[in-house]
Amino acid sequence: MKILTAAQMRRIDQQTIEAGFPGLLLMENAGHRVIEALEGIGTDSQAASQPRSRWGRGGRGIRRNRRGRPLREERVVIFCGKGNNGGDGLVVARHLLTRFTPVSLQVVLTVDPEEVTGDAAANLRLFEASGGRISREVSPDMQAATLLVDAMLGTGLEGPAREPVLSYIREWNKGFPLARRVAIDVPSGLSSDGLATGGEFCRVDGSVTFTALRLCHALPPFCDACGEVIVGHIGTPDSFLETDPEFNLSLITPDWLRFLAQPRDRNSHKGDYGHVLILGGSRAKPGAVGMAGLAALRTGAGLATVATVDSAVDRIVSIAPELMSASLAETADGFIEATALDGPFGDELIGGKTVLAAGPGMGVVPDTRAMLLSLMGTVPVPLVLDADALNILALESDWPGDGLLVLTPHPGEMARLMRTTTADVQANRVNRARTLAVARNATVVLKGQRTLIAFPDGEVWVNPTGSPAMATAGSGDVLTGTIASMLGQYPSQPKLAIAAAVYIHGLAGQLGALELGEASLMATDLLRYYPGAFARCATS
Repeated sequence: MKILTAAQMRRIDQQTIEAGFPGLLLMENAGHRVIEALEGIGTDSQAASQPRSRWGRGGRGIRRNRRGRPLREERVVIFCGKGNNGGDGLVVARHLLTRFTPVSLQVVLTVDPEEVTGDAAANLRLFEASGGRISREVSPDMQAATLLVDAMLGTGLEGPAREPVLSYIREWNKGFPLARRVAIDVPSGLSSDGLATGGEFCRVDGSVTFTALRLCHALPPFCDACGEVIVGHIGTPDSFLETDPEFNLSLITPDWLRFLAQPRDRNSHKGDYGHVLILGGSRAKPGAVGMAGLAALRTGAGLATVATVDSAVDRIVSIAPELMSASLAETADGFIEATALDGPFGDELIGGKTVLAAGPGMGVVPDTRAMLLSLMGTVPVPLVLDADALNILALESDWPGDGLLVLTPHPGEMARLMRTTTADVQANRVNRARTLAVARNATVVLKGQRTLIAFPDGEVWVNPTGSPAMATAGSGDVLTGTIASMLGQYPSQPKLAIAAAVYIHGLAGQLGALELGEASLMATDLLRYYPGAFARCATS
């Protein structure tokens, strides 16, 4: 699902109008999409991955409130501004008035009617001609509303909301104790480009937008403030979005991952599903590579081998008997020796493997640094690097190798790789991920809220799944093994394989948090919820 800036969306709308689709009809279609969402029949939700809908307590969308009231029995108040967003709200009001009699409907206009212009003015006249009436004030009887619709500002806001709309935003937020709250496009007062305006904005349960998502719908810090987001199609051809190379930011949706539901061939064997090699660990930190190897198996890899220092092998094998192991020569301090993979032993260990992952628990010492750089220059299979492998790369100006390289940094590791600060990375996540991916010809999985996947061609995908419960030791190691496993099983579609790994990992975290709580979830608990996450993708 595409994610656009406000400027890109304006350009798309203008292109649609120039192609012969009148603006008044776009507005009419937008109103229909909102009505459909309110009825609970909207189909394109960016939050479809969530274990439970945020809109109300039952069903899809906001079809029914907690007492089971259908739309025609709602007490609706719609706040409309003077621009196109207000025009969308007036279309909604007209259809509620004419199609859902005897709906209780009140419309609050934030400006004098004479200030409403263009297509919005035409829809104001249509609403009044249909018997609708408007108010300039929020009357006491409106406080009994069960449904609020925000159509005040939309996507054109620059800077904080100002009067007179600011007063209506404050009324919206402080009153209406029984109401569920829905924004058209974006909550009034928020920047659609996700910029911090420093002002107040409407608190909502969900948003209905059109054609594509905006940055604020998909990215922190305001994606949660938009609630569940439903995208309605109002007439813009899909080709307008697909052919422009500037539209290179997208949200991963469950329908992308339907390939995971394909049954395995009944004549298949373990060799058909990849052999993952996990390289890392040290005498003091043996568990990380074990978790990565176990995740590879739980995700579906046919075989997983963990290669670590000799003193850690027994502890690794005790994690799961299904894991194979390889003992590596170690230094006196318990780290992998620089020459541990030299010669026939290394060739035999790497030979026949489908994917190699390295870094968890490995340590950043001269020996591991030399070993990793030598390995990168010769490994013939996709390489997934995490943890200490990333910290080693951060010390290097030139990176060897030219194969498929996947980097999985958290913000601190990303800052070291780009020689900047963590604050800078967090303030410019999309730009920094894209820059590193293009510069290093690598796929960058920048972890965090709304994990990003940036590709060497400049495309960036946003993952909607995840939970604060995953902020715990070892969850990154589980992700490393999951990515390696998916690449081993789906070598012909590496982009989707990586996206599936990140999505499943995050969804398992959500499911685990629901059952165990955000504080109690451990990294190995994630593996218990992988089957449920796969099942949700298969039925989406």
